[in-house]
Amino acid sequence: MVVTRRLSLERNQDVPSYSYSARSVTGQSISGVLTAENYQVALRKLEEQSLYPVNVSEGIEELSRGGIGGRIKSRHLTTFYSQLSDLLQAGVPILRALDVLAKQDTNATLTMLIKDLREDVAGGTSLGDAMGKHPRHFPDLVPSMVRAGEQGGFLEDVLTRIAGFSERQDELRSKLVGSMIYPCILVFAGGSIITFLLVFVVPKLRTHLREEDFNVLTHIVFGACDSLKNYYMLIIAAVVLLFLAYKGFMRTETGQRALAKFKLRAPVMGKIVTMVAVCRFCRILGTLLSNGVPILQSLRISKDSAGNAILAEQIERSEENVRKGDTLARPLGESGLFPPDIIDMIAVAEEGNNLEKVLVQIADTNEVRTARQIDLGVRIIEPVLLVVMAGMVLVIAIALLLPILTMGTGSH
Repeated sequence: MVVTRRLSLERNQDVPSYSYSARSVTGQSISGVLTAENYQVALRKLEEQSLYPVNVSEGIEELSRGGIGGRIKSRHLTTFYSQLSDLLQAGVPILRALDVLAKQDTNATLTMLIKDLREDVAGGTSLGDAMGKHPRHFPDLVPSMVRAGEQGGFLEDVLTRIAGFSERQDELRSKLVGSMIYPCILVFAGGSIITFLLVFVVPKLRTHLREEDFNVLTHIVFGACDSLKNYYMLIIAAVVLLFLAYKGFMRTETGQRALAKFKLRAPVMGKIVTMVAVCRFCRILGTLLSNGVPILQSLRISKDSAGNAILAEQIERSEENVRKGDTLARPLGESGLFPPDIIDMIAVAEEGNNLEKVLVQIADTNEVRTARQIDLGVRIIEPVLLVVMAGMVLVIAIALLLPILTMGTGSH
């Protein structure tokens, strides 16, 4: 994997720029651009970053948007926010703090990212703007909050809140994923058992049965067996084509809207998905407002971070209404996605001028309630899946037993 970096300690346009490719101490290929007075200074800057140059040439090559590639787990970023906040609260200068965090070597990509942030900050860029250059790793929420913290002089508190927010989101996501593991195992195991019965067991019993004793269920089961035996390649091809068509459709705006609407309206899980999105919106908006971000900008960031296209559209409409001087509660209530009690709390909070506190309180309260609903939803899904699989096995058993009983009756 090739990692793209920007080293920019100097911001003077008269200083030449150098494109380089190098190797890290772990052998990773890295390319990027740095500014230096001359070729020797450029080599020295690479050496200071523990990079071994392969090729250095004067001139700038275009870098892909998103900065450093690779994947960083959210828990590593959460730890980074928390540790950076602790160092700043202890009085450590930001450049020194970034140096300390870059030496921890928790994650190779994160180390490169922190070093890149350090270079930008050393060159005069604010930490928020430096983070904004890496949208792949820092969603819009993070740079906006960091900028507000830098301007207001409470960067440590902002980083602590970002760490707490990220940790809560990770917990909720992990709980949702963990809750779905057992149902998925049930579906896989049940499907495997039924397929085994249809492919190996049922055909052997078929040779001992007379066709005149077959009933409707027997014909259906044997038809399924014949289909699996004679057209299994077509079935596999059809499944693959359907999957590819689904993936292609989901890349379109229409497909994303359809999926977003289904998630919000799906039976049982629809209410849970809706509340997860609403809690995420409330927490992001409340956190931004409490850190001094203007409400219109906060709504714009909350819209992009909501995680659902339908909800994002409703938030965008609310943003237009607020720009015209209207309240936030009314357009959100008209969307039909927000429960009435939440709308009432938002309306009262707007009147009392404490919207940011109430929004975070709404998120805290409803996230706990949503976690309970997830547990309840999974508990409902599990017996339903068991009943469905047992019913399919029962159908196969009846389809085979009835002809056998008929043969036994006829022999007497």
